[in-house]
Amino acid sequence: MAIMNWRRFGAAASLVLLASSTGAQATPQQGSLGATSQGSVLVTATVPARVQITGLTDLNFGTLDPTTAASSSENVCVWSNTSTKGYNVTATGDGGGTGNTFKLASGANKLDYTVEWAGTSGAVSGQALTTNVAKTGFTSNATAPNCSASTSATMFVKFSTAQMQAAVGSATAYTGTLTLVVAPE
Repeated sequence: MAIMNWRRFGAAASLVLLASSTGAQATPQQGSLGATSQGSVLVTATVPARVQITGLTDLNFGTLDPTTAASSSENVCVWSNTSTKGYNVTATGDGGGTGNTFKLASGANKLDYTVEWAGTSGAVSGQALTTNVAKTGFTSNATAPNCSASTSATMFVKFSTAQMQAAVGSATAYTGTLTLVVAPE
């Protein structure tokens, strides 16, 4: 009966044996006794996808004129180690907001603003970011995590006249924290 089973399963067993013999070496190869001896081991390592954003500074618009749109940009560093150097960016504001509107607060009063992102340094405009939604498809030209004193992307914060005119005038500054999360692609 064992012979019959071997014949019936022999081809499958041979295929399994063949597949395992052509795969990666699973056990070390020990050397033999002699004038020289050679052995080998399999070495494996994994490098996970990583990104880093640096070069951010606080933006202080000072006193805004509700009749003139205001914009500020800053060149930042985003580094990615994926094969394409790709990344995405997600922006959130602590003042809330929906769509591509973020909010600053002065007490109970709110002031809307928008955020844009460009995947190149020194850009004059960017793609509008939507609150809590990853904007995909950016590629970094940075060769080191801190960009070695250069930059690879541009962030824009903008106030339209309509946003400023809808806000309540306040003697205290409107403030809020904008958080940018980059992730590898």
